[in-house]
Amino acid sequence: MAVSYVAVVAVAVSLLLLLLVSWKRWRQGRAKWHVIIVVLGDVGRSPRMQYHALSFLKSGFSVTLLGFCNSRPYDELLQNNRIQIVSLTELQKLPVGPYIFQYGVKVVFQSVHLLWKLICREPAAYIFLQNPPGLPAIAVCWFVGCLCGSKLVIDWHNYGYSIMGLVHGPSHGLVVLAKWYEKLCGRLSHLNLCVTNSMREDLAENWGIKAVTVYDKPASFFKETPLDLQHQLFMKLGCTYSAFKARSEPVDPATERSAFTERDAQSGLVTHLRGRPALLVSSTSWTEDEDFSILLAALEKFEQLILDGESLPSLVCVITGSADLGVCLHKSSSGLDLPMKVVDMFGCCLPVCAVSFRCLHELVKHEENGLVFKDSEELAAQLQMLFSKFPDPAGKLSQFRKNLRESEQLRWDESWKQTVLPLVMET
Repeated sequence: MAVSYVAVVAVAVSLLLLLLVSWKRWRQGRAKWHVIIVVLGDVGRSPRMQYHALSFLKSGFSVTLLGFCNSRPYDELLQNNRIQIVSLTELQKLPVGPYIFQYGVKVVFQSVHLLWKLICREPAAYIFLQNPPGLPAIAVCWFVGCLCGSKLVIDWHNYGYSIMGLVHGPSHGLVVLAKWYEKLCGRLSHLNLCVTNSMREDLAENWGIKAVTVYDKPASFFKETPLDLQHQLFMKLGCTYSAFKARSEPVDPATERSAFTERDAQSGLVTHLRGRPALLVSSTSWTEDEDFSILLAALEKFEQLILDGESLPSLVCVITGSADLGVCLHKSSSGLDLPMKVVDMFGCCLPVCAVSFRCLHELVKHEENGLVFKDSEELAAQLQMLFSKFPDPAGKLSQFRKNLRESEQLRWDESWKQTVLPLVMET
C-alpha cells in the first residue's frame, strides 16, 4: 500500500514538473519577440525610450511600454498595432506628514503598483528600464524578471542620486541611501547600456558594472527646416508673438513678410530679409542641472554692446523652433550624461553654444560644430563674435552649419542596429 502511494506521488510530481517545463517553454516561445520598456516618468518626455520602442518594432518585436502618460508620445508609436502603452498611476504629493514619510509612501505605492502592472503583462524576453528614476523600479523589474524569466536591461541616462543631491545636498540621508541602492541593485541587471564613454568607465571603476555605450542620436525626423516651412512657421507665430511680426510693411500688399522672411507675391519664392534679427533657440528640460541665469546675463551683456555702438543684429530668443544658433545650459548632475537637446539641434544642422562640463567633448567639438563656454562672460563674447557680421556666409556660424551638413551624422536607427540589436539577439 505504501509503495502504491509513493508511486502515485512520484507520478503526480513528474506530471507537475512536466507541466511546469511545458508552461515555461510556452512562455519563453511567446516572450522571445516581446519586450517590456519601463519609464517611471512621463513617456512623452522620454524620447530615448520611445526611440528604443520604435527600433524594437522595426526589428519585428512587439512592445509593451509602461510609464506616466502626462504628455503625448510620438504618433509613430500610437499608430502601431504591435505596441501597447500602459499608463502608470502617479501618486500626487500627500498633504500631510514630513518629506521622509511622503517619500516612503510614494516608494511603497510605486513598488506595489509597478509590480502588479508588470505581473499582468504578457511574458517578455527583456525588461528595458530607464534609469533614473530607478528607485524602486530596478528592484521591482529584477524581481519580476526572476519570476517570469525576463532579462533586465538598464539604460543608464544619469545617476538618480546625483539629481537628488542637487535638491537635498550630497550628504543627505536619502541621497546616500539612493546611491547605495543604485550601486547594489544596478549589478542585478543582465545587460547595461549608458549614454557616454565617461559613464561607462565610471560604472566599471566605481560600481563594478560593465556597460555598453549607446550614444543619443537624432531621430530621422530631425532635419534642417526648409526656408519655405520656416516662413510658414514665422507667419503663424507672428499672429501671436510680436517678435515674429514684420518690422515694416512690404511695398506690394500681396507679399507675405515676417520679421525674418519674405515670400514674393509673383514667384512664391521665400528669401531671408536683409537686416533680419538673429534667432537664438534654447530648449530646456526644466531640471535643476540647467542654469538659465547664464543665458540671461549673457543677453544683457549682448544688449549693452549694441547700446555701446557695436554693429550687431537684434536677437529673438525662443525655447524651441528653427533658428540660427542653439544655446545649451545643461551641466549634468553627475557630469557623465549628454544633453539630448544638443543631439536634436545637431540633427537639424543647428550650431550650438554649450556650457562646459566633464564629458561634453564627446558631443560638442569646440570650433568645429559649435562653441563651449564656462560662464556668461564667455557666452556673451561668443554671441558677439558669431553675430558681428550677421548674416555672413563666410562667418564662423555659417562654417559650423556647413560642417554639420557635411558630417553625415549617424541617425538613431542605424546606431541602434549596430549596437543594441546584436546584444539582444545574442542572448
